[in-house]
Amino acid sequence: MRFRYSTEENGKPVKKAVVYTRDEHGINFSDVDPEAVSIVERLKAFGFETYIVGGAVRDLILGKKPKDFDIASEASPTRIKKIFRNSRIIGRRFRLVHVYFGPRIFEVSTFRSMKDGPTSNTFGDIEEDVRRRDFTLNALFYDPGQQIVVDFVEGMKDLREKRIRPIIPLSAIFRDDPVRMIRAVKYGAATGFSLPFSLKWKIKTQSSLLSSVSPSRLTEEIFKIIHSPQAAEIVKALDKLELYGYLQPSAAALMRENADFRGRYLRSLAALNKPDFKNLSGEQMLALVRDYLEDVTDWERGIAENYKSTFAAARQFVLPMNPPRFELDHAIRLFFAGHGITIKKSHIMERGKAASPAREGAEVRAAGGEHRRRRGRRKKPGPPPEA
Repeated sequence: MRFRYSTEENGKPVKKAVVYTRDEHGINFSDVDPEAVSIVERLKAFGFETYIVGGAVRDLILGKKPKDFDIASEASPTRIKKIFRNSRIIGRRFRLVHVYFGPRIFEVSTFRSMKDGPTSNTFGDIEEDVRRRDFTLNALFYDPGQQIVVDFVEGMKDLREKRIRPIIPLSAIFRDDPVRMIRAVKYGAATGFSLPFSLKWKIKTQSSLLSSVSPSRLTEEIFKIIHSPQAAEIVKALDKLELYGYLQPSAAALMRENADFRGRYLRSLAALNKPDFKNLSGEQMLALVRDYLEDVTDWERGIAENYKSTFAAARQFVLPMNPPRFELDHAIRLFFAGHGITIKKSHIMERGKAASPAREGAEVRAAGGEHRRRRGRRKKPGPPPEA
């Protein structure tokens, strides 16, 4: 074990972080994405301090192979863009860089400052950046070249003790960003860690703050959940703390009122993690609406009329989520296919109007959620993400 120091104004060295070596953190380097490693090493070659961060580091330490690898660097977005031709700058409030390797996307952020508080959108250094992250288990920095983990917040200790501990004070963490409540529950379900009483109490007393969150951000969180291997566990945990009603109010209400629906709904979500899951376009979305549609679809109608009414029912059921039209269309097609009915383009055109490319693009941009997935899916600019 080593330590990282900084120097005070009087020249006195101050211990800032614990540095864990390969034997101490136990990360299997073969589980680290080689393209993520190449991004880190290239930025370091240009003189910029750079690390793999967030959930990827957490999962690697826990012995899991991450699906997504986020990267943080002291390099500015403009400088990152110049270094990687296969990249583009995204975001309005806080600029990020997407680096492309074929269909895959890696998100590279610049260290953020605490100048304007935990949700600051100004650039800073690594010591400031770690303090505006949400929970200690997501605030570890991994250097794949040296194979070290830099820990400013005792995150390694919390991982070993299976503890979810916030970095930002409880008095401010959810008022600054209510979506952190969803993330806290999601992290607990994904790791099997329990949330401390103080954190659960704060969530219960401040859950109403989620009512002010925009539909686009809620859409993003739902897409993250249904693309997670622990989708059913996350939904159960959210429902237990009465948070799922802010994400999917119709489904949450039915789960409370109808035990049979609850069981079917959770089984549909759990099926997303089965070995035979095909990951077809729209299949995750179908898991959210299938059981409701089974109960409300009128099979006596003609195909075109039935498609129209089923599509509208599904759209209404997932509110305030606003999925892209093509995603919901694929889900409805799969639903009908499961009943031996093929939906043809002529059936959709009979709805009265076809969606224009511009309208489709607007819906995709509004929804955003699925396109923030890193591996093979495009991301949507949004508020500063927390790993």
